Amino acid sequence: MKEQTNLWEIFYKGLFEQNPIFRLALSLCPALAVTSTVVNALAMGLSVMFVITANNVVVSIFRRWVNPKVRVPVYITSIATIVTVVQLTLQAFFPVLFKELSIYLALIVVFAIILARAEVFAMKNTVIPSFFDGFGMGAGFTGAMVLIGAIRELFGSGTILGIPIMGDWYDPALIMVLPPGGFILIGLMIAAFNIMGEYQDKLKETKAAISSQDAIQRGEA
Repeated sequence: MKEQTNLWEIFYKGLFEQNPIFRLALSLCPALAVTSTVVNALAMGLSVMFVITANNVVVSIFRRWVNPKVRVPVYITSIATIVTVVQLTLQAFFPVLFKELSIYLALIVVFAIILARAEVFAMKNTVIPSFFDGFGMGAGFTGAMVLIGAIRELFGSGTILGIPIMGDWYDPALIMVLPPGGFILIGLMIAAFNIMGEYQDKLKETKAAISSQDAIQRGEA
């Protein structure tokens, strides 16, 4: 039961506490470039989720045989191989999406969040925790991408997944599907998530202080 709780905590931290985009402000290039529609945002998010999870597993499996002096080239080689698989799969089955995302798919190889999880977590932990770490970070990245994409598409085009939502009366705010609008939106959302994070941290500190006082009072009694 304790192991399941730990795995859940490893997974959950990527959703909010260490969300790659909203809390760590990493890999903002695709968050700005490909989130003009929900479909593109979801495709990029799922691609990154697969790459970061698979790379974490690979790095965790081979960590004992990797010389620390060459660990970064090993990370890059592993990530590049997995990204190539993703590119070929999209090119074969989803050519339109591949054309939309092609240049940014190649850039996944050097995404800071993927390299960071390999170095900080996968290189120091076994396969199962590394899988949940990568999956959680990938899920947090995908969720952030889809949220940004939904807001930009809704206000910039009046649609969600290409389906009209606002109606003929709505005059789309073109800036939302342009880079400046995406930049402003991401900045506001990062600020909002940081405020919520600070509130949660203060709440945890308050609960810890109350628990500590209760423990002291029980000890005195």
